[in-house]
Amino acid sequence: MSCKINTRKGSERIIRAAFEYARKFNRRKVTVVHKANVVRATDGLFLETAREVARQYPEIAMDDANIDAMTMWLLKNPFNYDVLVAPNLYGDIISDLCAQMVGGLGFGCSGNIGDTLAVFEPTHGSAPKYAGMSKVNPIATILAVKMMLDWLGETDKASRLENAVAGMIREGKVRTYDMGGTNTTLETAAAIAAKLQ
Repeated sequence: MSCKINTRKGSERIIRAAFEYARKFNRRKVTVVHKANVVRATDGLFLETAREVARQYPEIAMDDANIDAMTMWLLKNPFNYDVLVAPNLYGDIISDLCAQMVGGLGFGCSGNIGDTLAVFEPTHGSAPKYAGMSKVNPIATILAVKMMLDWLGETDKASRLENAVAGMIREGKVRTYDMGGTNTTLETAAAIAAKLQ
């Protein structure tokens, strides 16, 4: 037997963080992902808390979706969504799905953000099976740095870094194996660095 625990305080904290993110980056909508129709106590609390928090952000629209439907709708109409907030398990599911939608885990960055401290890393972690091969796509790590710069308030530097990554991808000359190419980790990082200059 195992128990799922959601607290009002924890739910409010992550939901408020989503609305604050939306406000800070001028996003239009927050979608709350849950399974309140089945997991009524814990996910019901999460959804109820989201509705309470949303009233404090009248300029930001809020909608909600069940996790199973959300995965379908993200694939079908990804541009209908802006900021997603979910309990941990559902967030893990969505983050891997979204990473694949943009090319795979080599593009997925993540942040664990507290009130005063934060840790940023690739969604996939360290990929130890590729240690020493200079094979792994460094974009997830570089975009984690972009997230860190945003969190530190260095938005201009964050924007420059994101634009360098986008420019390198758009150019299409340097690609790691997961992008259909043969370039190394270091070659890819160097191509991004060159775009920063």
